[in-house]
Amino acid sequence: MRRGRRLQGVVVEVAETPELREDEEGVRWRKCIFTIELRGFAGRPGGDLPAWLKGARVRVVRWCCLDWHYRTGVRATLTREETEAVLGGELDLTGGGREA
Repeated sequence: MRRGRRLQGVVVEVAETPELREDEEGVRWRKCIFTIELRGFAGRPGGDLPAWLKGARVRVVRWCCLDWHYRTGVRATLTREETEAVLGGELDLTGGGREA
């Protein structure tokens, strides 16, 4: 994978889990599972997304504490590590182990 290429999509679902963390300032963060429908590579309109990934839904873990963290219909960019895993066929990055 070329340096800096990251997959991007739209958040279609946010599922809260019971797991909570508190940061050093006392703010409580909730572990959430985001379902992201892939659209392409960030910064590349259309891009060269493999056909089998176009419109695929990927599940990733995100930590949320503010109301706007839970929005659907917004763009989300995967990390480089998440992108590499998805390009390798892994669509469930939550530890659940669902492959393409």
